[in-house]
Amino acid sequence: SSIMLGVYGGTFNPVHYGHLRTAFEVSEFFQLERLHLIPCKNPAHRQQPGVSAEIRLRLLQLAIEGMSGWVADRRELDRPGPSYMVDTLASLRAEFPEESIILFMGQDAFNGIEGWYRWQQLFDYAHVVVMTRPGFHRQTGSRWLKDKQTETDQSLRQAKAGALFFQPVTPLDISSSNIRKLIQAGRQPKFLMPDNVIQAINQQKLYQPGN
Repeated sequence: SSIMLGVYGGTFNPVHYGHLRTAFEVSEFFQLERLHLIPCKNPAHRQQPGVSAEIRLRLLQLAIEGMSGWVADRRELDRPGPSYMVDTLASLRAEFPEESIILFMGQDAFNGIEGWYRWQQLFDYAHVVVMTRPGFHRQTGSRWLKDKQTETDQSLRQAKAGALFFQPVTPLDISSSNIRKLIQAGRQPKFLMPDNVIQAINQQKLYQPGN
């Protein structure tokens, strides 16, 4: 199966160029036909964002306008309960039975993967690609994970799911929490995120002092 579909989840609170640049690099590298950027409604592993999932989705839609094949995917917003990635992948797999699906995650998320809900089943539905920083020292974790690891991106095209792959990306030192702090201090996050996202944040008075 050569059609490749990427899955990039996050709270996107708010979305910024760090998210968008890494998403773009992996899209290019793996020649993805589609990339689903999926805002997490109820993160299982961190506190609830102060801005609603609907607003975070809307900012994401603005951020990816004009990107062919990129989808701001609302499936976690429409599902009750905690937003478990395994459920999200199961629903994507049901919708796209023939595609190779790649779940992208950062190093920090991967380091905690064995604490995720039904984490081993992630590999039943998708490949897992860990987006690594330069100079990253790989810690694959358990023997079980080591057996999943592949050294070639080609093998991700040959199967629909089940492999673990490490892909270096350019780290942009931008964080949503720093952007929230900037805005709360009355400063502009220009050049950290797309202008239309900044405009929407200003117009809707999001992330303001006291919010």
